[in-house]
Amino acid sequence: MTLEVGVLGYRFMGKAHANAMARLPMFFPDAPAIERSVLVGRDEAALEDAAERLGFASIATDWRDVVADVDVFYNLGPNHVHAEPSIAALEAGTPVFCEKPLAPTLDDAEAMAAAAREAGDDVPAGCAFNYRFVPAIRYAKTLLEAGDLGEIHHVRGRYLQDWLVDPDAPWSWRNDEEMAGSGALGDLGAHTVDLLRYLVGDDDLAGAIERVSGHLETFVEERPVEDAGEGGDPETRPVTVDDAYTAQLAFANGAMGTLEGSRFATGHKNDHTIEIHGSRGSLRFSLERLNELEVLRAGDRGYETILVTDADDPYVDHWWPPGHVLGWEHTFVHENYEFLSAVADGESFAPSFADGLAAQRVLDAIERSDQRGEWVALE
Repeated sequence: MTLEVGVLGYRFMGKAHANAMARLPMFFPDAPAIERSVLVGRDEAALEDAAERLGFASIATDWRDVVADVDVFYNLGPNHVHAEPSIAALEAGTPVFCEKPLAPTLDDAEAMAAAAREAGDDVPAGCAFNYRFVPAIRYAKTLLEAGDLGEIHHVRGRYLQDWLVDPDAPWSWRNDEEMAGSGALGDLGAHTVDLLRYLVGDDDLAGAIERVSGHLETFVEERPVEDAGEGGDPETRPVTVDDAYTAQLAFANGAMGTLEGSRFATGHKNDHTIEIHGSRGSLRFSLERLNELEVLRAGDRGYETILVTDADDPYVDHWWPPGHVLGWEHTFVHENYEFLSAVADGESFAPSFADGLAAQRVLDAIERSDQRGEWVALE
């Protein structure tokens, strides 16, 4: 059986996922057969060009004409269009893969997770936390599950970028609260929260986050609109989301956590760093060096840098010889392989909409903490 895939969105994430789908039969021969059936967007001319470049057989300008007629629906649009199409697809019995954060608001995320529950495990609903599928992260999880680090005391996560440092960088939907929900908090923080949940084990009550303290900041209050016209000062629009955030976390087992995300961290392009310190060891990972994991074990004098590219490392046997490194785009191949395999087999998939909701609850609590100026407990 060939799965017909419909995709909403053809820009940044559309390219990333279309590239992953094209690579699947080359490197994952046991992946289910798929057809990039229909690409969905609003601009028909731009859609036709994108469909040709990305390998889609047809286009549609209304997702309502698509969600019930395909075997799989990918929602890769801006955050404010995550809820309605995804819920409609699930109600039609169509598996859904949605980009992160799951939704711009906690209420929307709750509704999406409820729709996924009602659809059942045989209709997978996946949330696109692609960094779970980095081989070095998978290796780190095996160390934590084996207890190599001992009792966890400190958890640190930061995601730093600098693409908005220039105050003349143009306004986009990512700067608007109604469309994005939040700024660095949701865009970057969602990834960090999910990775920490995945690694430390939020399903275990001892690893659960109990309360948070957050601080959000907007450094540039308005930005120019691209192609606003000639003559005079350029048109501007207000920035209604955060440019950076920090947070403290208190875990049920007494561990301490710190989070940070910024689009104003000059010199950092895509630096997602995770550090975990335990009673017997520590580990450190940076997305800018995603083939490496730094590990300190009991008795070591310092960190050992492990190159995670051997054939027995997660996913690596599908790619190149040891030392021939993987890149950012490979994480999308891995997650598409896992999700589409779950669809073909009628099985559940993780990270799920429930995982997306769990991350959203933490992000929402951080935002409420900033507004109140106090610690906020998670339910």
